[in-house]
Amino acid sequence: MSEVTMPRLSDTMEEGVVAAWLKQVGDQVKAGEILAEIETDKALMELEAYEDGVLERIIAEAGARVPIGEAIAILGDGSGSSSAPAAPAAAAAPAPAAPAAQGNPAAVNGSGGTPAVSADGERKKSSPLARKVAKELGVDITAVTGTGPGGRVTKQDVETASSTAAPVAAAPAAPAVAPAPASVSPATGDYDEIPLTTIQRVSAQRLTESMQQAPHIYLTSAIDVTELLAFRAQINKTLEETGSGKVSVNDLLVKAVATALRLDPSVNVSFAGDKLLRHKAINIGIAVATDAGLFVPVIHDADRKSVSAIAAEGREKAGRARDRKLKGEDMSGGTFTISNLGMFGIEQFTAVINPPESAILAVGAAQDELKLDGEKVVSRKTLRVTLSADHRSIDGAVAAKFLQQLKELIEHPLRIVT
Repeated sequence: MSEVTMPRLSDTMEEGVVAAWLKQVGDQVKAGEILAEIETDKALMELEAYEDGVLERIIAEAGARVPIGEAIAILGDGSGSSSAPAAPAAAAAPAPAAPAAQGNPAAVNGSGGTPAVSADGERKKSSPLARKVAKELGVDITAVTGTGPGGRVTKQDVETASSTAAPVAAAPAAPAVAPAPASVSPATGDYDEIPLTTIQRVSAQRLTESMQQAPHIYLTSAIDVTELLAFRAQINKTLEETGSGKVSVNDLLVKAVATALRLDPSVNVSFAGDKLLRHKAINIGIAVATDAGLFVPVIHDADRKSVSAIAAEGREKAGRARDRKLKGEDMSGGTFTISNLGMFGIEQFTAVINPPESAILAVGAAQDELKLDGEKVVSRKTLRVTLSADHRSIDGAVAAKFLQQLKELIEHPLRIVT
Protein backbone atom coordinates (compact mmCIF):
# COMPACT_ATOMS: atom_id res chain seq x y z
CA MET A 1 0.00 0.00 0.00
CA SER A 2 1.27 3.48 -0.83
CA GLU A 3 -0.07 7.01 -0.68
CA VAL A 4 -0.45 9.17 -3.76
CA THR A 5 0.44 12.68 -2.63
CA MET A 6 -0.10 16.11 -4.14
CA PRO A 7 3.11 16.70 -6.15
CA ARG A 8 4.95 19.96 -6.75
CA LEU A 9 4.20 20.53 -10.42
CA SER A 10 5.63 24.05 -10.76
CA ASP A 11 8.33 26.09 -9.11
CA THR A 12 5.82 28.39 -7.39
CA MET A 13 3.19 25.78 -6.52
CA GLU A 14 2.17 25.56 -2.85
CA GLU A 15 -1.08 23.63 -3.25
CA GLY A 16 -3.17 22.14 -6.01
CA VAL A 17 -6.79 21.45 -6.87
CA VAL A 18 -7.84 17.96 -7.93
CA ALA A 19 -9.64 18.97 -11.12
CA ALA A 20 -10.72 15.46 -12.15
CA TRP A 21 -9.97 11.81 -11.46
CA LEU A 22 -9.27 9.81 -14.62
CA LYS A 23 -9.14 6.53 -12.66
CA GLN A 24 -11.83 5.26 -10.30
CA VAL A 25 -11.67 3.18 -7.11
CA GLY A 26 -11.01 -0.43 -8.05
CA ASP A 27 -9.23 0.39 -11.32
CA GLN A 28 -5.93 -1.31 -12.10
CA VAL A 29 -3.17 1.28 -12.51
CA LYS A 30 0.18 0.93 -14.24
CA ALA A 31 3.19 3.14 -13.65
CA GLY A 32 3.11 6.09 -16.06
CA GLU A 33 -0.65 6.10 -16.49
CA ILE A 34 -2.53 9.32 -15.75
CA LEU A 35 -4.39 9.18 -12.47
CA ALA A 36 -5.85 12.67 -12.29
CA GLU A 37 -5.72 16.22 -13.59
CA ILE A 38 -4.32 18.78 -11.14
CA GLU A 39 -4.92 22.50 -11.38
CA THR A 40 -1.88 24.41 -10.19
CA ASP A 41 -1.17 28.13 -9.93
CA LYS A 42 -0.07 28.01 -13.57
CA ALA A 43 -1.90 25.37 -15.55
CA LEU A 44 -3.95 22.19 -15.69
CA MET A 45 -1.44 19.35 -15.41
CA GLU A 46 -1.48 15.56 -15.42
CA LEU A 47 -0.63 13.41 -12.40
CA GLU A 48 1.09 10.15 -13.31
CA ALA A 49 1.20 6.99 -11.25
CA TYR A 50 4.72 6.11 -10.13
CA GLU A 51 4.03 2.41 -9.54
CA ASP A 52 1.64 -0.38 -10.44
CA GLY A 53 -1.33 -1.15 -8.22
CA VAL A 54 -5.04 -0.80 -7.67
CA LEU A 55 -6.66 2.53 -6.81
CA GLU A 56 -8.18 1.50 -3.49
CA ARG A 57 -9.21 4.86 -2.11
CA ILE A 58 -9.66 8.46 -3.24
CA ILE A 59 -9.02 10.76 -0.29
CA ALA A 60 -9.35 14.11 -2.11
CA GLU A 61 -12.40 14.19 -4.35
CA ALA A 62 -12.59 16.32 -7.48
CA GLY A 63 -12.58 19.96 -6.40
CA ALA A 64 -10.46 19.39 -3.29
CA ARG A 65 -7.66 21.88 -2.63
CA VAL A 66 -4.64 20.11 -1.16
CA PRO A 67 -1.19 21.34 -0.01
CA ILE A 68 1.77 19.71 -1.72
CA GLY A 69 2.94 16.53 -0.04
CA GLU A 70 -0.44 15.55 1.44
CA ALA A 71 -2.23 12.33 0.49
CA ILE A 72 -4.94 12.45 -2.16
CA ALA A 73 -5.36 8.72 -2.83
CA ILE A 74 -4.12 5.26 -1.87
CA LEU A 75 -2.76 2.55 -4.16
CA GLY A 76 -2.76 -1.04 -2.98
CA ASP A 77 -2.85 -4.60 -4.21
CA GLY A 78 -6.63 -4.73 -4.47
CA SER A 79 -7.17 -6.61 -1.23
CA GLY A 80 -8.90 -3.63 0.35
CA SER A 81 -6.37 -3.46 3.19
CA SER A 82 -6.16 0.28 2.68
CA SER A 83 -9.82 0.85 3.32
CA ALA A 84 -9.21 2.05 6.86
CA PRO A 85 -9.88 5.76 7.31
CA ALA A 86 -6.95 7.98 6.41
CA ALA A 87 -6.29 11.58 7.35
CA PRO A 88 -8.37 13.81 5.09
CA ALA A 89 -6.70 16.32 2.80
CA ALA A 90 -6.00 19.65 4.48
CA ALA A 91 -8.39 21.54 2.24
CA ALA A 92 -11.56 20.08 0.85
CA ALA A 93 -13.89 20.63 -2.03
CA PRO A 94 -15.79 23.87 -2.35
CA ALA A 95 -19.55 23.99 -2.05
CA PRO A 96 -21.27 22.21 -4.95
CA ALA A 97 -22.26 25.48 -6.63
CA ALA A 98 -18.65 26.67 -6.88
CA PRO A 99 -16.22 25.58 -9.60
CA ALA A 100 -13.27 23.41 -8.64
CA ALA A 101 -10.77 26.22 -9.18
CA GLN A 102 -12.07 28.42 -6.36
CA GLY A 103 -9.84 28.81 -3.32
CA ASN A 104 -6.99 30.67 -1.66
CA PRO A 105 -3.46 30.25 -3.05
CA ALA A 106 -1.77 30.36 0.35
CA ALA A 107 -0.01 27.15 1.34
CA VAL A 108 -1.12 25.08 4.31
CA ASN A 109 1.37 22.90 6.12
CA GLY A 110 -0.31 20.85 8.80
CA SER A 111 -2.09 17.67 9.65
CA GLY A 112 -5.63 16.69 8.78
CA GLY A 113 -8.83 17.93 10.38
CA THR A 114 -9.00 18.37 14.15
CA PRO A 115 -12.31 17.87 15.99
CA ALA A 116 -14.07 20.86 17.53
CA VAL A 117 -16.98 20.44 19.91
CA SER A 118 -20.18 22.37 19.12
CA ALA A 119 -22.72 23.59 21.66
CA ASP A 120 -24.80 20.41 21.30
CA GLY A 121 -21.77 18.20 21.90
CA GLU A 122 -21.24 17.28 18.26
CA ARG A 123 -17.59 16.79 17.33
CA LYS A 124 -16.63 18.48 14.07
CA LYS A 125 -13.45 18.19 12.04
CA SER A 126 -11.79 21.22 10.45
CA SER A 127 -8.58 21.94 8.58
CA PRO A 128 -5.79 24.04 10.12
CA LEU A 129 -6.43 26.71 7.50
CA ALA A 130 -10.15 26.78 8.31
CA ARG A 131 -9.40 27.25 12.02
CA LYS A 132 -6.88 30.01 11.25
CA VAL A 133 -9.33 31.88 9.00
CA ALA A 134 -12.14 31.42 11.55
CA LYS A 135 -9.96 33.02 14.21
CA GLU A 136 -9.08 35.94 11.92
CA LEU A 137 -12.70 36.53 10.92
CA GLY A 138 -14.15 35.99 14.38
CA VAL A 139 -16.28 33.03 13.31
CA ASP A 140 -17.35 30.30 15.76
CA ILE A 141 -16.09 27.28 13.83
CA THR A 142 -18.27 24.88 15.85
CA ALA A 143 -21.35 26.62 14.42
CA VAL A 144 -20.22 26.28 10.80
CA THR A 145 -21.75 23.60 8.59
CA GLY A 146 -18.97 21.63 6.89
CA THR A 147 -19.12 20.64 3.22
CA GLY A 148 -15.91 18.62 3.16
CA PRO A 149 -15.62 14.83 3.38
CA GLY A 150 -17.48 13.57 6.44
CA GLY A 151 -18.86 17.04 7.16
CA ARG A 152 -15.40 18.49 7.61
CA VAL A 153 -15.26 22.31 7.87
CA THR A 154 -13.20 23.93 5.12
CA LYS A 155 -11.79 27.41 4.69
CA GLN A 156 -14.52 28.25 2.20
CA ASP A 157 -17.20 27.15 4.69
CA VAL A 158 -15.77 29.63 7.19
CA GLU A 159 -15.64 32.44 4.63
CA THR A 160 -19.23 31.73 3.57
CA ALA A 161 -20.36 31.79 7.20
CA SER A 162 -18.49 35.06 7.73
CA SER A 163 -20.17 36.74 4.75
CA THR A 164 -23.70 35.66 5.69
CA ALA A 165 -23.74 36.09 9.46
CA ALA A 166 -22.35 38.45 12.05
CA PRO A 167 -19.18 37.18 13.77
CA VAL A 168 -19.49 35.94 17.32
CA ALA A 169 -16.18 37.40 18.44
CA ALA A 170 -13.99 40.29 17.46
CA ALA A 171 -11.17 39.47 15.10
CA PRO A 172 -7.61 40.01 16.37
CA ALA A 173 -5.70 43.15 15.52
CA ALA A 174 -4.84 43.44 11.83
CA PRO A 175 -1.28 42.55 10.77
CA ALA A 176 1.12 45.14 9.38
CA VAL A 177 -0.30 44.63 5.89
CA ALA A 178 -4.02 43.89 6.17
CA PRO A 179 -5.24 41.10 3.88
CA ALA A 180 -8.01 41.74 1.39
CA PRO A 181 -11.47 40.75 2.65
CA ALA A 182 -12.42 37.16 1.87
CA SER A 183 -15.56 38.30 0.08
CA VAL A 184 -17.47 41.46 -0.59
CA SER A 185 -21.25 41.40 -1.00
CA PRO A 186 -23.03 44.53 -2.25
CA ALA A 187 -25.85 45.68 -0.03
CA THR A 188 -28.21 46.10 -2.96
CA GLY A 189 -28.40 45.43 -6.67
CA ASP A 190 -28.27 42.38 -8.92
CA TYR A 191 -24.95 40.73 -9.70
CA ASP A 192 -23.43 37.46 -10.83
CA GLU A 193 -20.81 35.92 -8.57
CA ILE A 194 -17.92 34.55 -10.63
CA PRO A 195 -15.37 32.61 -8.55
CA LEU A 196 -11.74 33.11 -9.47
CA THR A 197 -9.73 30.23 -10.84
CA THR A 198 -6.60 29.17 -8.99
CA ILE A 199 -4.53 30.87 -11.67
CA GLN A 200 -6.44 34.13 -11.32
CA ARG A 201 -6.12 34.08 -7.52
CA VAL A 202 -2.38 33.42 -7.59
CA SER A 203 -1.85 36.00 -10.35
CA ALA A 204 -3.71 38.58 -8.28
CA GLN A 205 -1.60 37.74 -5.24
CA ARG A 206 1.72 37.90 -7.09
CA LEU A 207 0.92 41.09 -8.99
CA THR A 208 -0.22 42.77 -5.77
CA GLU A 209 3.05 41.75 -4.16
CA SER A 210 4.92 43.07 -7.20
CA MET A 211 3.31 46.51 -6.90
CA GLN A 212 3.88 46.58 -3.12
CA GLN A 213 7.49 45.37 -3.15
CA ALA A 214 8.96 46.60 -6.44
CA PRO A 215 9.08 50.38 -6.96
CA HIS A 216 8.02 50.67 -10.59
CA ILE A 217 9.32 53.29 -13.00
CA TYR A 218 7.78 53.75 -16.45
CA LEU A 219 9.39 54.96 -19.68
CA THR A 220 7.56 55.29 -23.00
CA SER A 221 9.07 55.45 -26.47
CA ALA A 222 7.40 56.13 -29.84
CA ILE A 223 8.95 53.88 -32.50
CA ASP A 224 8.62 54.19 -36.27
CA VAL A 225 7.70 50.66 -37.42
CA THR A 226 7.06 51.43 -41.09
CA GLU A 227 10.21 49.57 -42.14
CA LEU A 228 9.52 46.76 -39.67
CA LEU A 229 6.07 46.11 -41.19
CA ALA A 230 7.56 46.07 -44.69
CA PHE A 231 10.28 43.70 -43.48
CA ARG A 232 7.64 41.41 -41.96
CA ALA A 233 5.69 41.34 -45.24
CA GLN A 234 8.86 40.34 -47.08
CA ILE A 235 9.62 37.55 -44.59
CA ASN A 236 6.06 36.21 -44.76
CA LYS A 237 6.11 36.16 -48.55
CA THR A 238 9.24 33.99 -48.42
CA LEU A 239 7.77 31.74 -45.73
CA GLU A 240 4.55 31.34 -47.70
CA GLU A 241 6.51 30.11 -50.70
CA THR A 242 8.11 27.43 -48.51
CA GLY A 243 4.85 26.48 -46.81
CA SER A 244 5.97 27.74 -43.41
CA GLY A 245 3.85 29.64 -40.87
CA LYS A 246 3.77 33.41 -40.83
CA VAL A 247 5.68 35.75 -38.54
CA SER A 248 3.77 38.30 -36.43
CA VAL A 249 4.87 41.75 -35.32
CA ASN A 250 5.11 40.34 -31.80
CA ASP A 251 7.52 37.65 -32.98
CA LEU A 252 9.78 40.35 -34.41
CA LEU A 253 9.51 42.32 -31.16
CA VAL A 254 10.51 39.23 -29.14
CA LYS A 255 13.60 38.85 -31.32
CA ALA A 256 14.33 42.59 -31.11
CA VAL A 257 14.08 42.60 -27.30
CA ALA A 258 16.26 39.48 -27.07
CA THR A 259 18.86 41.11 -29.32
CA ALA A 260 18.80 44.33 -27.27
CA LEU A 261 19.28 42.33 -24.07
CA ARG A 262 22.21 40.48 -25.59
CA LEU A 263 23.85 43.78 -26.58
CA ASP A 264 23.18 45.29 -23.14
CA PRO A 265 22.27 42.77 -20.38
CA SER A 266 21.79 45.47 -17.73
CA VAL A 267 18.00 44.99 -17.88
CA ASN A 268 18.17 41.19 -17.90
CA VAL A 269 18.43 41.08 -14.10
CA SER A 270 16.60 40.17 -10.90
CA PHE A 271 16.78 41.93 -7.55
CA ALA A 272 18.01 39.64 -4.75
CA GLY A 273 18.29 41.66 -1.56
CA ASP A 274 21.91 42.78 -1.29
CA LYS A 275 22.84 41.77 -4.84
CA LEU A 276 21.64 41.67 -8.43
CA LEU A 277 21.39 38.50 -10.48
CA ARG A 278 22.43 39.22 -14.06
CA HIS A 279 21.05 36.34 -16.09
CA LYS A 280 23.19 34.76 -18.79
CA ALA A 281 20.18 33.20 -20.53
CA ILE A 282 17.73 35.48 -22.34
CA ASN A 283 14.30 33.94 -21.79
CA ILE A 284 11.37 36.06 -23.01
CA GLY A 285 7.92 35.55 -21.49
CA ILE A 286 4.90 36.27 -23.68
CA ALA A 287 1.71 37.22 -21.84
CA VAL A 288 -1.27 35.21 -23.17
CA ALA A 289 -4.81 35.99 -22.03
CA THR A 290 -7.15 33.00 -21.64
CA ASP A 291 -10.58 32.39 -20.13
CA ALA A 292 -8.87 30.86 -17.09
CA GLY A 293 -6.52 33.79 -16.53
CA LEU A 294 -3.18 35.15 -17.70
CA PHE A 295 -0.46 32.71 -18.71
CA VAL A 296 3.14 33.63 -19.55
CA PRO A 297 4.81 30.92 -21.64
CA VAL A 298 8.54 31.48 -22.04
CA ILE A 299 10.68 31.43 -25.19
CA HIS A 300 13.99 30.18 -23.81
CA ASP A 301 17.24 31.46 -25.35
CA ALA A 302 15.27 33.74 -27.66
CA ASP A 303 18.44 35.56 -28.72
CA ARG A 304 19.77 32.34 -30.24
CA LYS A 305 16.63 31.47 -32.23
CA SER A 306 15.51 32.66 -35.64
CA VAL A 307 12.37 34.75 -35.98
CA SER A 308 10.56 31.87 -37.69
CA ALA A 309 11.54 29.50 -34.84
CA ILE A 310 10.27 32.04 -32.29
CA ALA A 311 7.02 32.35 -34.26
CA ALA A 312 6.47 28.59 -34.39
CA GLU A 313 7.24 28.10 -30.70
CA GLY A 314 5.11 31.09 -29.71
CA ARG A 315 2.08 29.79 -31.65
CA GLU A 316 2.44 26.32 -30.21
CA LYS A 317 2.78 27.49 -26.61
CA ALA A 318 0.02 30.08 -26.90
CA GLY A 319 -2.30 27.35 -28.19
CA ARG A 320 -1.44 25.07 -25.28
CA ALA A 321 -1.91 27.98 -22.87
CA ARG A 322 -5.48 28.47 -24.12
CA ASP A 323 -6.09 24.72 -23.77
CA ARG A 324 -4.44 24.80 -20.30
CA LYS A 325 -1.93 22.16 -21.37
CA LEU A 326 1.29 24.03 -20.57
CA LYS A 327 3.86 22.29 -18.42
CA GLY A 328 5.81 23.86 -15.58
CA GLU A 329 8.98 24.15 -17.62
CA ASP A 330 7.06 26.04 -20.34
CA MET A 331 6.44 28.91 -17.91
CA SER A 332 9.55 28.91 -15.76
CA GLY A 333 12.89 30.68 -16.06
CA GLY A 334 11.65 33.90 -17.67
CA THR A 335 14.00 36.89 -17.42
CA PHE A 336 11.94 39.53 -19.29
CA THR A 337 8.27 39.69 -20.35
CA ILE A 338 6.40 41.26 -23.27
CA SER A 339 2.69 42.12 -22.99
CA ASN A 340 1.06 43.13 -26.29
CA LEU A 341 -2.46 44.60 -26.40
CA GLY A 342 -2.07 46.17 -29.82
CA MET A 343 -4.46 43.65 -31.38
CA PHE A 344 -7.23 45.24 -29.27
CA GLY A 345 -6.51 48.72 -30.59
CA ILE A 346 -4.84 49.86 -27.36
CA GLU A 347 -2.37 52.60 -28.23
CA GLN A 348 -0.41 52.72 -24.97
CA PHE A 349 -0.52 51.17 -21.49
CA THR A 350 1.67 50.19 -18.55
CA ALA A 351 2.15 46.64 -17.32
CA VAL A 352 3.00 45.20 -13.90
CA ILE A 353 6.38 43.49 -13.54
CA ASN A 354 6.25 39.69 -13.31
CA PRO A 355 8.53 38.81 -10.36
CA PRO A 356 11.33 37.80 -10.01
CA GLU A 357 11.96 39.62 -13.29
CA SER A 358 12.88 43.31 -13.20
CA ALA A 359 11.21 44.56 -16.37
CA ILE A 360 8.22 44.12 -18.67
CA LEU A 361 7.50 45.79 -22.01
CA ALA A 362 3.93 46.90 -22.78
CA VAL A 363 3.26 47.10 -26.53
CA GLY A 364 0.44 49.10 -28.10
CA ALA A 365 -1.03 49.22 -31.61
CA ALA A 366 0.77 50.71 -34.60
CA GLN A 367 -0.96 53.92 -35.64
CA ASP A 368 -0.71 56.16 -38.71
CA GLU A 369 0.91 59.46 -37.71
CA LEU A 370 1.95 62.47 -39.77
CA LYS A 371 5.58 63.49 -39.55
CA LEU A 372 7.86 65.99 -41.21
CA ASP A 373 10.40 64.60 -43.65
CA GLY A 374 12.41 67.67 -44.52
CA GLU A 375 9.77 70.01 -45.86
CA LYS A 376 7.30 67.25 -46.68
CA VAL A 377 4.55 65.83 -44.47
CA VAL A 378 4.55 62.03 -44.63
CA SER A 379 2.47 59.33 -42.96
CA ARG A 380 4.39 56.78 -40.88
CA LYS A 381 3.36 53.81 -38.76
CA THR A 382 4.20 54.55 -35.12
CA LEU A 383 4.22 52.07 -32.25
CA ARG A 384 4.40 53.09 -28.59
CA VAL A 385 6.04 50.83 -26.06
CA THR A 386 6.26 51.38 -22.31
CA LEU A 387 8.95 49.77 -20.20
CA SER A 388 8.06 49.07 -16.57
CA ALA A 389 11.25 48.55 -14.55
CA ASP A 390 12.07 47.69 -10.95
CA HIS A 391 13.89 50.81 -9.74
CA ARG A 392 15.82 48.74 -7.18
CA SER A 393 17.73 46.97 -9.95
CA ILE A 394 17.29 49.25 -12.98
CA ASP A 395 17.64 53.00 -12.72
CA GLY A 396 16.18 55.49 -15.17
CA ALA A 397 19.31 55.95 -17.24
CA VAL A 398 19.78 52.19 -17.71
CA ALA A 399 16.13 51.78 -18.72
CA ALA A 400 16.34 54.72 -21.12
CA LYS A 401 19.48 53.34 -22.74
CA PHE A 402 17.78 49.98 -23.25
CA LEU A 403 14.74 51.60 -24.90
CA GLN A 404 17.04 53.67 -27.10
CA GLN A 405 18.83 50.51 -28.25
CA LEU A 406 15.51 48.72 -28.83
CA LYS A 407 14.16 51.64 -30.87
CA GLU A 408 17.27 51.62 -33.04
CA LEU A 409 16.91 47.90 -33.75
CA ILE A 410 13.19 48.06 -34.57
CA GLU A 411 13.60 51.04 -36.87
CA HIS A 412 16.38 49.17 -38.72
CA PRO A 413 14.92 45.63 -38.70
CA LEU A 414 17.78 43.96 -40.60
CA ARG A 415 19.87 44.45 -37.46
CA ILE A 416 17.45 42.23 -35.56
CA VAL A 417 18.33 39.14 -37.57
CA THR A 418 22.03 39.77 -38.25
